[in-house]
Amino acid sequence: MSGLKIYGVPQSRAFRTYWMAEELGLDYDSEPIHFASDDRKSDSYLKINPNGRIPAIDDNGLQLFESMAINLYLARKHGGDLQPKTLEDEARATQWSFWAMTEVEKPLLTALFNLAILPEDQRDATAADKAITELQAPLAVLDKALASSEYLLGGGFTVADLNVASVLSWARMAKIDLSNFSSVDAWLGRCLSRPAAQR
Repeated sequence: MSGLKIYGVPQSRAFRTYWMAEELGLDYDSEPIHFASDDRKSDSYLKINPNGRIPAIDDNGLQLFESMAINLYLARKHGGDLQPKTLEDEARATQWSFWAMTEVEKPLLTALFNLAILPEDQRDATAADKAITELQAPLAVLDKALASSEYLLGGGFTVADLNVASVLSWARMAKIDLSNFSSVDAWLGRCLSRPAAQR
């Protein structure tokens, strides 16, 4: 039995935490709480995440919610190639993780729901188009950052890449055309083809 429990299902934001655990080779127990289930509102789960959202973890008694914080914690705790090696790179990993949540996640989620998840008669094409338009500026920022480097912090894959790519994976699900952002497109392919992401 593992000391790490991950609450959530891979078809949600919990994907990024499962991916991190797989990259690190961690032994973990999965507690499959679905984002649409009443399980996330149970008294027992609300003690772990009082917001009633997924993912959350219990790591030998340390309870954490918010996927980016969880991943930054796991990378720092377990070290290895995923953890930035300098204070400056650690700050940049935090920067890119926050950036993905504040600049990309909301419009990308709107596009995903209206292009792929909702039943066709409930989709809003105008909302999807607006969301894709909103994504152009942050995608240009990311494309510029990746134009001269294979990964966000340099030559190796780190928690920064995992966190940002886990958000941008929704672009693939929504079949959003990234051809105008060739560096992003190539980088995202490298990240999502990693064996840990596939698992």
